[in-house]
Amino acid sequence: MLTIPMDAHAAAIACGGGVSTGRVAVNGCISAERGKEGKVITREITAHVKLRNSGPTAVDVSYEAFFRVVSGGHWVKLGSGRTYVPAQETVGPTEVGSSTRPCAPLKVEIRVHARVAGGVWSGWSTAGTAQCQT
Repeated sequence: MLTIPMDAHAAAIACGGGVSTGRVAVNGCISAERGKEGKVITREITAHVKLRNSGPTAVDVSYEAFFRVVSGGHWVKLGSGRTYVPAQETVGPTEVGSSTRPCAPLKVEIRVHARVAGGVWSGWSTAGTAQCQT
């Protein structure tokens, strides 16, 4: 029997409030992993999406994720994708994109939205974290 590998970083992923598009609930999620490039301490900020289909039929869902530094930053697209969400099932958190930044005492956030094939985009689901926690 084959097993599905689990995301090793799943415990470090925090999800924001939910929004919906039709019968699909959307949560934007964020994770931050400390790293180092030479002498510079970095933080890899990763956006994820979690999708829950409460409907009786499976749907194709497109999604996009954006990133910004809260204090005056502008939104930058991290990535996009598409997935199949079975009826009455949850998919994710699924990684959408990431940004590696030098550590600084700043708060960062991501926002994610989604749409069912042929539908309209949901509102934004946001999640944030301190960029470099000790």
